[in-house]
Amino acid sequence: MKIYFSDFFNVNADKIEKYGAFNVSLINDLPLFIDPFLLFGSKKPEYQKLHNSILDYLIFLKTKSASGIMNISQVKSWYLFSEVKQNWFGYSKVGNSGSGLGEKFGKAMSSSMHIVFDDLGKEKITQSSHLEKAGLFEIGVGKDNISDFTTNLIKEYLLEYTEKFAKANIEAKFLKTVKVDKVFFDYELERWMPKEYTLPYLFKDFVILTPKDILTKDDNWINGNDLRGDFTQICNSIPNDQLRNEVFNYFRKKLPKPPKNKRNTQREISEAIQATIRQFPEIIKWYIKQKEENKEGAKNLSKQKVTEVEEAFVVQITRFVELLIDETEFYKIKSDTSYEEALKRINYLKDVVENKDGYRLFYINNQPIKREEDLQIIYRLTWYASDFDVNREVNNGRGPVDYAVSKGAKDKTLIEFKLASNSKLKQNLAKQVEIYEKANNTEKSIKVILYFDGSEFRKVTKVLKELKMDKNPNVILIDAGRKTSASNVK
Repeated sequence: MKIYFSDFFNVNADKIEKYGAFNVSLINDLPLFIDPFLLFGSKKPEYQKLHNSILDYLIFLKTKSASGIMNISQVKSWYLFSEVKQNWFGYSKVGNSGSGLGEKFGKAMSSSMHIVFDDLGKEKITQSSHLEKAGLFEIGVGKDNISDFTTNLIKEYLLEYTEKFAKANIEAKFLKTVKVDKVFFDYELERWMPKEYTLPYLFKDFVILTPKDILTKDDNWINGNDLRGDFTQICNSIPNDQLRNEVFNYFRKKLPKPPKNKRNTQREISEAIQATIRQFPEIIKWYIKQKEENKEGAKNLSKQKVTEVEEAFVVQITRFVELLIDETEFYKIKSDTSYEEALKRINYLKDVVENKDGYRLFYINNQPIKREEDLQIIYRLTWYASDFDVNREVNNGRGPVDYAVSKGAKDKTLIEFKLASNSKLKQNLAKQVEIYEKANNTEKSIKVILYFDGSEFRKVTKVLKELKMDKNPNVILIDAGRKTSASNVK
């Protein structure tokens, strides 16, 4: 069965590992992204060069922003990029198509460049400037935007990196010379230029490899959560006594007075912190200074995160698929309806998880993976050999359902994955899928609930009885609890 780059292009996975690239799934995006701080923090000259090239482009954008002459066509030309879906990383739960950098991002960035990057190229507190600063101000720029922007700005390097590996290790029949748009920026013409490459080619598109040592998961090293979480420590590091006192005084004034014998809520504290940062943007520079001084921490954390993703979505999935092939009829199912096929496959997954050591798929370092997003990706990676379409539904204004399995417009089954530990399990089971069914013009849905221990099992069975759903054949419980001692779980 073909899932990964090595499978589709008939290349030994060890060669990809030795080259330093991540062996991506070509069935579904994996939850990794490029962190620009890892370019800054690296000792590799080519990464330092990439970091400097990003700063060069930011200087160009800031100059244009400060001039006040930028029109909408220039914003589209300089800020708007499609997602580089060919690297197969990101936040898509089905396939590899993300939203990319749209007009909202372009307008937010272009109008705030001179504020966010006020000391660009003239830093006094930090060692350098960083693209991630844009995500620390409330201008509608998130970590996915930062990742997409970074990937586009270093796309030329990634294409050359892939081409070098492909020509040396992949048969010519799997390669194609393609013209890629927006590869490098011509500062004289002030426009992005195309370039040709010979690249791995599949599903009518090229594929890009990415070095593992610039990837991470969850958050950039420089991120808003850490900024707010370490707010007091960061402010205490400000050497200017007067400024430090003004910051804390302003923060205290922004905190609403809580009711008697109560404390401020986390939301109130976060809002007060954000207001203080807007008033004293110097705080961000002192925060970044702390982050810069711990480059090794950034590299070690990213390595750990990438290893976890590799273990869960490559190593464990490979073992799991082998179990499905050897122990079940999972890949031989040919049903007449989407509901029948979806239900049969889920029951096969249940059997392998509960009775054939498949539970190991949901553990890393003996700890259970309790993220519904990961469960959904795992399900998608196992459902690639079918005549049915498996897609994540678009948001119909009522929120997206996890998956819709269909064969034609009139045969559609919705599948919703939940963890028993979900605090809103009862609410979701009672209303959510039924709303989705109406929105998607179908009356067929399946609810899959994963539990890890006896207390979770008791909770979910109680909820199902209260909702009178305990005997519904379309509600599937999967026991992912360890079946052997923790010392035997790899």
